[in-house]
Amino acid sequence: QVQLVESGGGLVQAGGSLRLSCAASGSFFSLYTMSWHRLAPGHQRELVAAITTDGGTNYGDFVKGRFTISRDNAKKTVYLQMNSLEPEDTAVYYCNGGRDLDSYWGQGTQVTVSS
Repeated sequence: QVQLVESGGGLVQAGGSLRLSCAASGSFFSLYTMSWHRLAPGHQRELVAAITTDGGTNYGDFVKGRFTISRDNAKKTVYLQMNSLEPEDTAVYYCNGGRDLDSYWGQGTQVTVSS
């Protein structure tokens, strides 16, 4: 049983920054690929960023250097640092952890960027 809890969302003006956190329960956090996805009204869920067990990262094309994903295995937490936010970034951001055939999702945290 793995639980993921996101936090750090909120309202921010365009050009501002937010740091999202995803705290995980359970064991074997360091063996999970962690990722952030987002879902906006009228849009499909899309990958924002992912980080593998060995620290490799992958970002959605829209990120364009603005976001950074990181993980702290000791704290069992994954972060998403978001800079230069745009109104188009407004969405619910979800944390995901995957290992083998297992996939876990958090409840999401709302990010709203005003113009």
